Amino acid sequence: MFTSSRRPLASLALLVAACVWGVAWYPYRLLAEAGLTGSQSSLLTYAVALAIMLAISPPRRPWSSANRPLLLAVALAAGWTNLAYVLAVIQGEIMRVMLLFYLAPLWTVLFARLILAEKAGAWGWLVIVMAMLGAVVMLYDLDGGLPFPANVAEWLGLSAGFTFALSNVLARKLKQVPTERRSVWIFAGVLLIALLPVAGEGDLAARLAALTGFDWTLVVLTGGLLVLATFSVQYGLAHTPANRAIVILLTELVAAAFFSWYWAGEAMGVQEWLGGALIVAASLISGRMDNETDGATDSRLCEQDKVHCRMDE
Repeated sequence: MFTSSRRPLASLALLVAACVWGVAWYPYRLLAEAGLTGSQSSLLTYAVALAIMLAISPPRRPWSSANRPLLLAVALAAGWTNLAYVLAVIQGEIMRVMLLFYLAPLWTVLFARLILAEKAGAWGWLVIVMAMLGAVVMLYDLDGGLPFPANVAEWLGLSAGFTFALSNVLARKLKQVPTERRSVWIFAGVLLIALLPVAGEGDLAARLAALTGFDWTLVVLTGGLLVLATFSVQYGLAHTPANRAIVILLTELVAAAFFSWYWAGEAMGVQEWLGGALIVAASLISGRMDNETDGATDSRLCEQDKVHCRMDE
């Protein structure tokens, strides 16, 4: 149920989250120029984010045994999502990486079938077809090569979308778990996944000693932005219909396209625009699917409790 009085604020929250994620690649590139690897900068920024989250909104019994296996699975999937995203945007072309990440609705349909036994239906099959067609158009090699990601960064972007979809489907089983507790597990999962490559790099202390005051400020600000984006998207999704939310969240691609051109001098070609349009269309259709699912759930709840259930206008 979505109250009309909260919709403007919820839409603004989603817009803020989308813009943050649309420009989040830039501080990680600056930190890379300062000498940090992607895993090291992820470890630092998410450590700051976790500290801020625990300070401003400490969850009750965050490591409770209830739902621990599922929370751990979500944390690990989300951990790889964030680390792979950071590594990808440092190494690759921003928009190609992000469009490959936005194939997530395709994987969501498949995971929902495998894990939740949800049938795709006509809309689901349309999402699959359009997303795959968009990927083929964007990745097609005019010299006759197969339409696969062209480098490690693009494979990382693709894998980030894959595990993002997995974490979202698993999280559907955790709706009863408070947002603060889920967020703590997710941030801890990022730290754990990032710690593995950092442990093998061996020169973290020397690189930290070489950081300037500006670099440390950037680490702290980035951690704060991660917390802001996390709470903004959680609030926005809780008070916005899915089909409207997905439209707002796609602002991330607009922000990324503009700032990757303005800050990094990157521009998309005709293939990327055409493939991207199909991928965006698939995301919009997936929002319609989610909205219909939410509506069906609300209807079932109303049938079960006609006295207490009231649909907001």
